[in-house]
Amino acid sequence: MAKFNIISQFLKDFSFESPNVPELFFKSDNGQAKLEINIDIQIKGAENNLFMVDLIMKVHSKLENADKSIFLIETTYSGLVQMEEEKDEEVKKRTLLIDVPTLLFPAVRGLITRTTSESGFPAFTMQPVDFAQLYEQKQAK
Repeated sequence: MAKFNIISQFLKDFSFESPNVPELFFKSDNGQAKLEINIDIQIKGAENNLFMVDLIMKVHSKLENADKSIFLIETTYSGLVQMEEEKDEEVKKRTLLIDVPTLLFPAVRGLITRTTSESGFPAFTMQPVDFAQLYEQKQAK
């Protein structure tokens, strides 16, 4: 792992939609919900070993049998990262795609939990994400 410091982390973009409310609240048997979670990480490099790491998450809950959306959350949470000079590109890439998102994830997780709990639906708390495993899966493709 390359040495780095997160100078700043912040919410860049956030969207919550629940297009079928209040209809969903009035029905007693809405069926089984299914959840789709998509995670993407984008890196923008700048001068002086400064990088912007965007952790982009999409959480979509919908009814399995009716294919109706319960809620859709899309968020981009970012970290401005200062990295020490690193000659090994693979080490640099792993740091920016694994180590930094691992540190940013708890803030996104909390935001999603608070949003779902205040939306009138049961609070959804994401399981921890293994960013090393995600990295290896993308490299295998």
